[in-house]
Order: sequence, then C-alpha cells, then structure tokens
Amino acid sequence: MRLAFDSGVEAFRAEFIAFLDEHLPDAEGLERPRSSSHTPDWARRWQRTQFDHGWLVPGNPPEYGGRDAGILEQYVHRETLAERGIHEHFNPQGVGIIAASLLTFGTEEQKRRWAVPILRGDLTASLGMSEPGAGSDLAGLSTRARLEDDHFIVDGQKVWTSGAHDADVVLTFVRTDPDAPKHRGISALLIPTDLPGVHRRPFASVARPDDLDFNEVFFDSVRVPADNLLGDLNAGWRVASGSLGHERNLLWTNFASRLDGLLADFHPVTPLEESRYATLTMDAHALRLLGSQALAKAARGEEAGPGLSVLKLLGSEAVQAGAEHALAAAGTGGLDHPGVTARYSPLSLEDTAPGWFERFVRTFAGTIAGGTSEIQRTIIAERVLGLPRP
Repeated sequence: MRLAFDSGVEAFRAEFIAFLDEHLPDAEGLERPRSSSHTPDWARRWQRTQFDHGWLVPGNPPEYGGRDAGILEQYVHRETLAERGIHEHFNPQGVGIIAASLLTFGTEEQKRRWAVPILRGDLTASLGMSEPGAGSDLAGLSTRARLEDDHFIVDGQKVWTSGAHDADVVLTFVRTDPDAPKHRGISALLIPTDLPGVHRRPFASVARPDDLDFNEVFFDSVRVPADNLLGDLNAGWRVASGSLGHERNLLWTNFASRLDGLLADFHPVTPLEESRYATLTMDAHALRLLGSQALAKAARGEEAGPGLSVLKLLGSEAVQAGAEHALAAAGTGGLDHPGVTARYSPLSLEDTAPGWFERFVRTFAGTIAGGTSEIQRTIIAERVLGLPRP
C-alpha cells in the first residue's frame, strides 16, 4: 500500500530525491558509529550537508536545519529515506529529542549554544532519564541537584544512558525539590560530560560483548552552571513529556520499515512458518492503515492523542513477534554470530541486518523505550477503551 498525495507534496518528494542523488555520500567501507552518540567524520559532514540544505529535520525552521514542512511532507521525507535504506543521522537522541526539546523549551542563547551544534553534528548528546531504582518511572528518580549561587550541585546515578561515553552533553533529569510531589520537583539540566565529577562507564548489551552503547553515568558533586537549566525550575516533567512527545505522529513509520524488512528477509517453508508469515503480513498492513489514519488526522490539525499508543504497541510487538518467528524458522543457524540476514546498507544502522538472534533481542528496545508495552496497554485500556481503573 502507498498513500497518494497532492502535487505539492509530490514536488517536495521529487526535490528531496534530487538532493539525495546529488549529495548522498558513498559510505561503503568507512568507519561505522560505535554508539548512538558517536558520529564519524564522514557522517558529521553528511549531517551538516542535510542541515545546510534544510533536509535534516524538514519540520524545523530553516535556521534549524529544516524548511517548515508540514506533517505530510515529513512523512514523505521518512518514506523516501526508508525506501533507500538511509538513516539520516547517527545521534538519534541528540537530534530527535534533545535538540527538539531545546527548540521548544530553551532560551535563544541555549538554542545557539546547544541546539544548532547538535543539529549540525558539531556536538552529540545523550538522554539521562533512567536510574537503577526508577527504570522507566521518571517520577521515581533520585539524582539530586541543589542550587548554590549560580551553579547546581548534582549527585546521583543514571543507567541505560545510550552513547553517554561518546556524548558531549547529557540532558539529565534531576530532583531539585525533594519536598514537592514526585513529578513536580524535577528539573532538566544540560550537563557537559567533561565537567569534573562526571563518570561514564559503558557496558555491553545482550546482543554482543562489543556492543558498548549503554552506560552507567555517575555524578559526584558536579557543578553545573545555572544557565544550563532547560525550561523552568521544577518543571522538568513538562520538558520530559515534550521530549518523548516529539515526532510521536510518525514514530509508527520506524516500525513499519522494520516490518517491511522482516517480510523481505523471512523466508517461510513449513505450514506453521507460512501461517506466521501471513500474520506478519497482516500486522504490517494493519499498522500502515492505522498509521495512515493518524497521519490524516494530524494533517487536518486533529490531535491523535492516546490512539498513538495503539500504533506504538502494535508496531513494536509485531516487529518482535516477527523477528522471533524468523529466528525459530532459522533453527540453530539463527544463533550464528556474527551473521547477516539482510542486504547491507552502509547508510543504515547495523541492527537492521545482523544474525537472527541479535536481530530478535534488539527488538526489545522497541517494546521498552518511549513507554513500555505495559504502559501502552494501560493508556489504551483507560483512555481509548474507557475501561475503569483497577
């Protein structure tokens, strides 16, 4: 299925394709990113080229790497990249969440100092939310920051902080009012990783021992300038809600692309495998149909609201189930590591083409990040279906 658009949107698509044809780098054999905050020199140049031509984040104003594109143009932009196997940048949290949060909540000086360099690839950024005792419960965080004159003094620990050991700055959520209700005493601080007292310890994921993206980050009496406060004091919950809300209308397209990849790479043989492949096909079509409805609502200026939880839940769990069934169909060969299960694309991420075991375990990120499946089910039950709380 492919959506049809008016001539203006199709002209936008044609202009973007022409840009890619002229500027797309040949990344074959070049250095690969080591983490989600490590951007090799060639990738920084590619990101800067997109920024300068307004194609990095098309929905942004021109001075921030975009062209004030509407939601339909943004969809076409993503669709074109997915069709060519291109990942537009290699600092997803920095560009997609942190720079976007700076543009929404930051001062003009913060936008100049932090947002533009992150968008241009001059700096990389990671997101410091999860903690050992809080997990995905942001309101349960215990990392503290007390204001002394013109600095915050930060003490505490974060975990699962993707790419922190390669990041220049971590947008860190801290408790600044321990006496306030849990979600009202939180603030957001931009903490440069070269400040004294910041200690980053990368650790391997379940995918493989050399996959060093996750980090523990320790803050030992770190002095952070008060000017690095993003948003108002004790209003970090609002910043966090905005951070996780950016591009929510198009999050489902990431899962749709993953499903397309699974349909291309999973080759069923037995009747059971064929049945599972049929389910995968139906899930892929259902996701695109529901996503198209949400896209149409957004184009009309309507708020999709909790209905987006349906897309997130369906997409992430369909990808996970499809990868699990492909792994089972591959038998013991699916456990080979390293392995390759798809055509390699040098401008894409590595986790779209490895062996089936690694490809499967990496799907758990989709069912956890941005709100776990359990959280999405609760939202759907209460706010979509109108079921009573237990």
